[in-house]
Amino acid sequence: MTITDTHTHLYSDAFDEDRSSMIQRAVDAGVSRFFIPAIDSTYTEAMLQLEADFPNKVFLMTGLHPTSVKENYLEELAHVEDLLAKRSFYAIGEIGIDLYWDTSTLEIQKKAFKHQIQLAKKYKLPIVIHCREAFDEIFEVLEEEKCEDLFGIFHCFTGTIEHAKLAISYNMKLGIGGVVTFKNGKIDQFLHQIDLKHIVLETDSPYLAPTPFRGKRNESSYIIKVLEKLSELYKQPQEKIAEITTQNSKDVFNI
Repeated sequence: MTITDTHTHLYSDAFDEDRSSMIQRAVDAGVSRFFIPAIDSTYTEAMLQLEADFPNKVFLMTGLHPTSVKENYLEELAHVEDLLAKRSFYAIGEIGIDLYWDTSTLEIQKKAFKHQIQLAKKYKLPIVIHCREAFDEIFEVLEEEKCEDLFGIFHCFTGTIEHAKLAISYNMKLGIGGVVTFKNGKIDQFLHQIDLKHIVLETDSPYLAPTPFRGKRNESSYIIKVLEKLSELYKQPQEKIAEITTQNSKDVFNI
């Protein structure tokens, strides 16, 4: 069984004490591909080191996370552009809008989001969207930027079935992680109505650990709990869901 974790922050300092063994646990569980989202320039060196340490397993994105869109956001976007000019990446992410932590930066978050979507189109790359308390704002931008070249993943999807269908209409896969196992996560109530061809698996580790690890540090091996829940919801063998979702990730990331 080959599983892809489409979103994991393996460079996080939460893994500094046991990164290699944690990744090995995931490999032993069947996870063979780890896609690594960017946050801002302060993490670039750690991401490049991660890629060097785990070749053919770790695949990097570049981008500016919405919570890192501050006064210096133009410098940060210039850093992203510089990286794209120098080497290849597998996606622009994670990018988007976050209104949970700070609503005062909405306008510059929108500008950063749009700019990075345009970079993705230029380099023919997928986008990986971060959305927190900002579905309307995200969809407003996607509507403005929509075209055949716009595609990617709606990371950590937590919306309604209407949100899901709208995201899919913009050529987005839904990134499904630990939230699907939560009693109050709600997406488990309708997810089976969404064709598996629109789904990819993720952990967002070290965040959002699935039940029964909720509240603890998440890690990529726990993606098995997400797989188990989808197997239950879709009434399909875990191997089949792993196969379909990994193929979906290949379609998105082109590898």
